[in-house]
Amino acid sequence: MAKRTPWLLLPLFYLAIHAAAQQDPLQDAAHALHQATAQKLSLSLEERTRWEERFGNNFGNAASQEYMVSRLRIGMGYTPTRWLQLSATAQDARAPWYQPNAPSSLRDSMDLQEGYAIFGSEKRALNFSAGRRMINYGETRVIGVPQWTNSSRTYDYGRIRYSSKHITLDALLLSPVQILPDQFNKPELGNRYWGTYLVLPQLWHHSAVDLYALRHSQNKIGGWSGAGTLGTNNYGARLYGSLPAGFKYSFEGIGQNGHTGVLDQRAYAWFAGGSRTIKIGTLPLDLSAEYKVASGSHAGEKHSSTFDQLTPSNHDKFGHIDLFGWKNLKTFKTLEVLHLNPSLDFNLMYTQQRLFSPSDALYASSGSKLALSSTGKAGQNVGQELDGYATYRWKNHTFYAGVGHFFKGTYIEKTTPGINPRYFYLAQQYTIK
Repeated sequence: MAKRTPWLLLPLFYLAIHAAAQQDPLQDAAHALHQATAQKLSLSLEERTRWEERFGNNFGNAASQEYMVSRLRIGMGYTPTRWLQLSATAQDARAPWYQPNAPSSLRDSMDLQEGYAIFGSEKRALNFSAGRRMINYGETRVIGVPQWTNSSRTYDYGRIRYSSKHITLDALLLSPVQILPDQFNKPELGNRYWGTYLVLPQLWHHSAVDLYALRHSQNKIGGWSGAGTLGTNNYGARLYGSLPAGFKYSFEGIGQNGHTGVLDQRAYAWFAGGSRTIKIGTLPLDLSAEYKVASGSHAGEKHSSTFDQLTPSNHDKFGHIDLFGWKNLKTFKTLEVLHLNPSLDFNLMYTQQRLFSPSDALYASSGSKLALSSTGKAGQNVGQELDGYATYRWKNHTFYAGVGHFFKGTYIEKTTPGINPRYFYLAQQYTIK
């Protein structure tokens, strides 16, 4: 495996040379087409390559891996009239040299990533849209698309939106697309989220609020494998804005009822965070800290208290290695971003993880179980993670490099082989739009 690594870096070297060019013919061609069609037709392109080394996967329960992932997206938008917009994006995601077979999170041969229509201009008060689309709400803690994942999530959806200067109200139905790496990804409406999402951007001075009520329904068509079906009701609110002295804040809370299988559901989650930018000499330094909680079930309970994390984008919210999800967990996180110049940033992230309930499971980012101590005797100390990563932007190119290390706590020591996961990557991305 080590002999292959220099060859994997050749695409990054090639694109670094290409980035230095004074002209970008692809971007120029896309711009020329947009102008020649009176802004009715637009093209987009994203090409991304990332080399990864993952050691200690699943804390030693899975094999370590070293591999390349690549993703290509080609999109087109067409606006024939003011009241109709059409958009389509094809995506091809690959994972060469993954051993033995790449999972669907890394691989999805050429498929439809987006294909939707908007009836009524998005600039007007009322519009309806439907099809397949990557959709994000709020800080993507409840509904979002994790772009770091190579194949990346998308949704089959329908949405009615009313929007003005003072309010945006959505009535929506979403169904995450089940990825079939060697087949066309078909609609799978057995797993669905529906309800309303309200945004009040000017609630009062420098503050805004989101209010939402969402139902998550899942039956066997959608993959629910337990007894009965799943049906959770989610009532949430997010308050965010700015404070004096350059501080910013964000709070979010969610309460759940309904049922999980044959058990009644009574669960909750909340998040609180703050940030501020200071100067180190002449260099801006962004400082942020957050704390979040998701409930878990206790031994002997006659109901389920394990928070249903819905369909979030968990990347970076629990550490850069993406080990955990928002279920049965208490997480403290800090992030410092030093802007060395307008193009180059360095990021340092620290996270600490503790279980909410020691008798419930530890859950992965996907929501599946990673480890379990049914007696609760393994404790609550999951561990800590330290990550450092840098980004460099040049015209339509972005280059990345990062490393992360997880330091196990007593819970990991007692419930798994106890190997500390480690992550290293180099990546580049080229985008035109």
